[in-house]
This record gives sequence, structure tokens and C-alpha cells, in this order.
Amino acid sequence: MALNNLTLKAVSLYDEWMKNADPRVEGYPLMSSPLPQAIILGSYIYFVTILGPKFMENRKPFELRQIMAFYNFGVVALSIYMAYEFLMSGWATGYTFRCDLVDYSRSPMALRMVRVCWLYYFSKFIELLDTVFFILRKKNAQVTFLHVFHHTIMPWTWWFGVKFAPGGLGTFHGLLNCIVHVIMYTYYGICSLGPAYHKYLWWKKYMTTIQLIQFFLVTLHIEQIYFMDNCQYQYPVFMFIIWLYGFLFLILFLHFWYNAYTKGQRLPKHVKNGIVNGISTNKTE
Repeated sequence: MALNNLTLKAVSLYDEWMKNADPRVEGYPLMSSPLPQAIILGSYIYFVTILGPKFMENRKPFELRQIMAFYNFGVVALSIYMAYEFLMSGWATGYTFRCDLVDYSRSPMALRMVRVCWLYYFSKFIELLDTVFFILRKKNAQVTFLHVFHHTIMPWTWWFGVKFAPGGLGTFHGLLNCIVHVIMYTYYGICSLGPAYHKYLWWKKYMTTIQLIQFFLVTLHIEQIYFMDNCQYQYPVFMFIIWLYGFLFLILFLHFWYNAYTKGQRLPKHVKNGIVNGISTNKTE
């Protein structure tokens, strides 16, 4: 009886909470409830941690260079498009980079922002293929807790962002992430073309710097809300989540930078050999 009452209360709270959802995202795929994405992400975690490694245990690694080249350059094209849409729906057409509220109207600009927010959310499911490629190529050392956590937490948290607050200052890290992904997946794409193209990857050493700049800007931008007196952003809790995420990864990348470049410590073999996104930058492989 107590369990039934608790369940009823939870359902009642969920229904009440969902009344505040943005009606403009009704009908968008995966937006009806968190359940569809929970199933997808649960299946992803199960595959990359248990089923996939077991399936590949007695098999040779798959040769996926052509598929991965298509995938990586496809993500580049998608990231360019999303960055453009983020800019045209607010960040280059009126946003102040300070207290930018969510526009809940049905103006063309506001609806354009809703569409790109959903597309960015959906793109995070496409990027789950990063880990699938690791497994199929038997690069299991790349499937770290941090990697899986990152690929899981992004779509999960963005569901709530799109469902309740598709726009405003909470989308800045989406814009920035798209720009960074243009650079990163271009790098991965060139890697996937084979050793003959690795001579064009002279800028590999700047990749960590680019990531550091990304997380620094995300953290700096989002923490402004705590220093603005009258910013009436509709969901302040989202700001804390974004800040926490950006700050956490800023610390992790600074730690990597310190050990790899300042202290000069030897990196693990799979990193030392330049394996990125499941593709080795070592010409001898």
C-alpha cells in the first residue's frame, strides 16, 4: 500500500511538472517523455560495456575507415548547419551574451531556435556511434567511464532543456560545442582517410587547447547569472547544471594538460600512439 501511494505521488508530481513543458515541442520525435531516450541510452550503455565487447571477443576488428570518414565529415556538415542556425535564431541576431531569456512566442525566430535546439539534442544520439565504432574496432581502452558518461549525460540533460527551455542563454554551450565539433570531427575525418593524409594534421597539438577554451567560455558565460541582479531566466536550475558540467570538464582537461604538457608525463599507450575517435594517427599502424 505504501509503495502504491508513493507511486501515485510520483506520477502526480510528474504530471504536474509536465504541465510546464513548452507546447511548441509537442510532436517532435523523442519529446513525449524521457522514457524513449532512457531506453536508447540504457541500450547504448549495455552494448558498449557488455554486449559489444562480448560480441567482439573472438572476432577480428572491423575495418571501418570508409564508414567513419563518411560519418565524421557528416557530423562536420551537421555541426556547421547547427552553428549557423543557433547564430541566426538568436546569438547573432539579438542575443546580448548576458541575460538572454527564452522566447516562448511562436515568432519565426523563436520557432527557429526551438528547431535547432531539438536538432542539437538529436545529434547527440548520432554521436553515440563514436563509442560503437570503438567497440567494433576493438579499441576498448577508449571506452572509459568519462567517455560513456559524457555521451550519455548530454542527450539526457538536453531533453529537459528542449522540453522546458529551448532558447536563451542556456543554448550558448550548444553553439560553442557545434563550432568545436566542426574542428574536431574535421580532424577525425582526415585521420580516417588513412596515413597518406596524416601530414595535414600538424594542428593536432592544439586540440586540447581548443577544448580548454570551450569549457572555460561555457563556465564563464553561464556563471554570469549569479552576478546579475535582475536576470529573470525561467529555469535557473539549468544554469547550475551547465555550469557544473562545464567546470567539471574544464578541471579534467586542465589536469590532462598539466600532466601531458607541463610535467611531461608519459601518456597511456593508446593515447601516446595518437588514437583519436577510434582512428590511430600513428602512421605505422
